[in-house]
Amino acid sequence: MAETEAALRTLAHNVRAARTRAGLSLDELGRRAKVSKGALVALEKAQGNPNFATLVRLADTLGISVSALLEGAPEGRVRVVSADTVAPLWAGEQGGEARLMLTTSGPAPVEVWRWRLEPGEEYPSHPHQAGVVETVSVTAGRMTLVVDGTEYPLDAGQTATFDADAPHTYRGAGTATCHLIMTVHLPPGPAPAS
Repeated sequence: MAETEAALRTLAHNVRAARTRAGLSLDELGRRAKVSKGALVALEKAQGNPNFATLVRLADTLGISVSALLEGAPEGRVRVVSADTVAPLWAGEQGGEARLMLTTSGPAPVEVWRWRLEPGEEYPSHPHQAGVVETVSVTAGRMTLVVDGTEYPLDAGQTATFDADAPHTYRGAGTATCHLIMTVHLPPGPAPAS
């Protein structure tokens, strides 16, 4: 329970700091990110339980990575992260999950995700801000990547990349669990005004 409270305090601090740096009021951030002002007030008070889609919309609007909203101060020159120490940010109804392992630093950060999708299980994503590029590498099993309504089957050993400013979906395919590594390449600079 203490870990959850500490994570909410870190999230609250990071959202408030990013909003202040961007010069946005709660009303303006809420309008741009399509999040209610009440939810933002609660979030900045370290209350509530924002879902994954809300965190993605806030990060996109603020021009930062999702992990920048969740992480505390950097610990050193090299970071080693074990999957079992990172809580899933998405859990599917059939047992699939997505874990944000880390985000690189620098002017154009990259998020590194580990995904597991069960056959037929899917995660639909809203379009990200212009300039965001996703790369999906299937390490085991099969999946179908759907970008702007077009399906792309991917088998173990295959990698696909696409501009993520269109609707996209990850879907487990075949009869075995699909494992994949996804990277999200974020554009440098602040988010464009919406």
